[in-house]
Amino acid sequence: QSGHYGRELNNLRMSAVRLCTSKAAQIDTVLEQLKQHVLNLRNKGTLVKNTSEYKKQLMAENERLKREVEDLKQQLIDVETANGRKQFIAQPKKDTVTKETVNSASSKSSITTVAAQSAAPPVSSAKAEKKKAAKKQAKPTQQPKDAATPPADVSRLDMRVGFIRSAKLHPDADGLYLEEIDCGESEPRQVISGLVKHIPIEQMQERPCVVLCNLKPAKMRGIMSHAMVMCASTPEKVEILCPPCGSKPGDKVTVEGFPGTPDQQLNPKKKVFEAIQPDFLVSPEGNALYKGVEWKINGQCVTSPSMRGCGIK
Repeated sequence: QSGHYGRELNNLRMSAVRLCTSKAAQIDTVLEQLKQHVLNLRNKGTLVKNTSEYKKQLMAENERLKREVEDLKQQLIDVETANGRKQFIAQPKKDTVTKETVNSASSKSSITTVAAQSAAPPVSSAKAEKKKAAKKQAKPTQQPKDAATPPADVSRLDMRVGFIRSAKLHPDADGLYLEEIDCGESEPRQVISGLVKHIPIEQMQERPCVVLCNLKPAKMRGIMSHAMVMCASTPEKVEILCPPCGSKPGDKVTVEGFPGTPDQQLNPKKKVFEAIQPDFLVSPEGNALYKGVEWKINGQCVTSPSMRGCGIK
């Protein structure tokens, strides 16, 4: 009996397929005839009148084909049910429309809320505008930053008398001395100088000098240097400047006409020393000069032992 139902089911399926195929071919033929007829009617000027009639014919044919397909589907369902196969009919979800309605309503309400917020007066922004206006009024009374910056002259350098207690070769650099210099402070300063090629180590022991003390400490081959020994200098020769007799460690170098106060520490980014140094010179008499004015310590000149007419650094 199951074999009989199976054959009947297959026959119904085949007949449904053949019917659909033949109807599709008929529809294609009708469409082709319709196209040809439309072309003919364009030439005769009767397109609008007859198009509605063909549309009605096609709609009637479509309804007839739908009914036949539904009849075949029902016959197929009856055969499968008689053969013991369960039928499952998909039910539309009832809450779909409700959810979509709720979502659309919530989106509308959120848009309304945003619009209301944007329309509301911005209290915080109004306060910010008041603050900005107050700042703008206060700005003209403030002094510009450049007005508070002192000019780049020798008064910004903290140059003092120093006394080299000892000097030895840098452990990691053959061209550098590692010195211990008394600058009149509680502890001596550790200073590194590139003087090995110009001054023998014997002449670096227990001698006075002039030291620039407010440079930013710098590491040289792994060891920090906290000052710089001032020297008369050419590419061929270098010698340490000499403070006047009777001066002691810590005595300050002054230059008449430049009474400013030294910086606590020179900012290397500002390049203050680089701006001042080109105006240093040793006079023909051997005195250290800045813009033609002598360096003095306790009223006496700083000198170079033998070099003349050269720079100082």
